[in-house]
Amino acid sequence: MRITVLGKSPAWQDADGACSGYLVEGGGQSVLLDCGPGVFAKLRTRLPYERVDAVVITHLHADHVMDLVPFASGIRYRPWEGAAPRPKLYAPPGAREVFARLCEGGSMSADHIELAFDLTIYDPAAALTLGGLGVRFQPVPHYIPANAVEFSDGGARFTFGADCGPSEDLVAFAAGTDVLMVEATLLEPEPPDDRGHLTPFEAGEHAAAAGAKRLVLTHFAEEAGPDWVISEAARAYDGPIEPAREGLIFTVGK
Repeated sequence: MRITVLGKSPAWQDADGACSGYLVEGGGQSVLLDCGPGVFAKLRTRLPYERVDAVVITHLHADHVMDLVPFASGIRYRPWEGAAPRPKLYAPPGAREVFARLCEGGSMSADHIELAFDLTIYDPAAALTLGGLGVRFQPVPHYIPANAVEFSDGGARFTFGADCGPSEDLVAFAAGTDVLMVEATLLEPEPPDDRGHLTPFEAGEHAAAAGAKRLVLTHFAEEAGPDWVISEAARAYDGPIEPAREGLIFTVGK
């Protein structure tokens, strides 16, 4: 598998950055994982959007879904060769209602996204097969329902923690993964009864407990700086650590 970071920002975009969005290529598929603000433009620098086979959404916060609106416009309204093929869109329960409100809030028809994509509401307890890619989900603690996602191709595994607070379930889900990409949003932990994000140190703890072979830190603001998030994570995890950045490409498996 090849993973391209299109956007790694938290809920506000870095300068020249984008919010959550990752291109996963493997098993004969090109899959967009999350589609936050700025991601559609970044995608177009890497791959013609008509070649995206599927989009997978981890949760329904704006910084993970808003660029589905311009993506849908590109599919429906491009002025050459007619409408583009409709990619599959896999989204969590509640997505139809959220997408309708998102489109109406932008003065589009409520079904704008659904007309552009072949929408499936996934069951987080059920696995998916996208071409030669296996896809699994694991609910993780956040302010709204959210799901970690694992992509597998042959024996290679890439695990994305989505937005999450501390989670033993994520540790078990990611056990032995080749690459764990996990958020490093916070400078300090939130109050114990209001956890929805991780510090870089906590991200390192999760990678160590899971026995992940490699850790990629994401969803941190540029003000925090990559050197600081790496140093914090390294206090808990002694494996290879890399900070996500727009344009970073890494491979998983052969």
